[in-house]
Amino acid sequence: MQGMEQILQKGAAMSHNDLVRLLALPKDESKVLFDYSRKVKEEAVGSRVYFRGLIEFSNICAKDCLYCGIRRSNIHTARYNLTDEEILQAARYAWEQNYASIVLQAGELFSEAFSKRIEGLLRKIHQQTQGNLRVTLSLGEQSEDTYQRWFDAGAHRYLLRIETSNPELYHRIHPSDALHSYAIRLKALESLRKVGYQTGTGVMIGLPFQTLEDLANDLIFMRDFGIDMVGMGPYLEHEHTPLYDERGRLWPMMDRFDMALKMIALLRISMPKINIAAATALQAIDKMGREKAIRIGANVIMPNITPGSYRNSYKLYDNKPCTDENAEDCTNCLQARVGMTGNSIGFGEWGDSGYYRERNLI
Repeated sequence: MQGMEQILQKGAAMSHNDLVRLLALPKDESKVLFDYSRKVKEEAVGSRVYFRGLIEFSNICAKDCLYCGIRRSNIHTARYNLTDEEILQAARYAWEQNYASIVLQAGELFSEAFSKRIEGLLRKIHQQTQGNLRVTLSLGEQSEDTYQRWFDAGAHRYLLRIETSNPELYHRIHPSDALHSYAIRLKALESLRKVGYQTGTGVMIGLPFQTLEDLANDLIFMRDFGIDMVGMGPYLEHEHTPLYDERGRLWPMMDRFDMALKMIALLRISMPKINIAAATALQAIDKMGREKAIRIGANVIMPNITPGSYRNSYKLYDNKPCTDENAEDCTNCLQARVGMTGNSIGFGEWGDSGYYRERNLI
């Protein structure tokens, strides 16, 4: 049987069985994996960590995903929708703080009015920041025409999480209707790549019914798709969702956390030049969760710059951290946390994915 070092040296050629074996490592045997992924990260993307100022501008959603706290049917959520000026003010803050990148995130809506609003916001953001901000959108499944309009208006990156690459598991965590289709999700990702976005996806780790084989397939899916960036983290349940009833099937919280770190490490080894976000959900389990992710592979972190009065209403899961901070508190905190890892923040740098740069020769 091959030793762990031999398997890790395969990099992108690791097989499904290799990945399952590494994901199954006991916690006390994971050090070799994490040491190796740390080395790959240093060689491929260096010690820079890039800020993406996160603006969660609305929790109004047309979808009814069984795991999500802002699902349409959750009557316990106080709905909100930032004004255009509040969004522009947050974008100005990011620009003035020299972030170089922001993320506009909201619940999924599908209308011409919504499409036009985002198109207009993108143009205004670039006008007021002299075109110096990279803008990531995370607004769910849209038509290819809408993706194109937003791209033409100045969106550079798009994050659309597949949540799981197993169609059967996808079906189990979504309602059984035409609005929640694995095939549509996959087609949307393909449209994003076709339009020209830096395309991102991600999965939830530790879902009910999920297996190590599923997670290994998730890594292979992202590798074979040639994704540019990934945002993934441990599944955290929300009490006002149908999937909460399956919490008896869940791995213990720390097991989900440890598995998320393994997934980040293996993705870094499989795709050395990818951008990987240190998800906020990690910090919901371990106070040093995002720092641990940065040390072993992550190179993106997202300070929440949503106006503080709204933060507690954008709760995809319970016990979301940092909802009582303002933008300045979050920035100062994360700057200190990144410094503790021995990394530095790439202020003023876009931090585009190495894969995207190579594919587009930029």
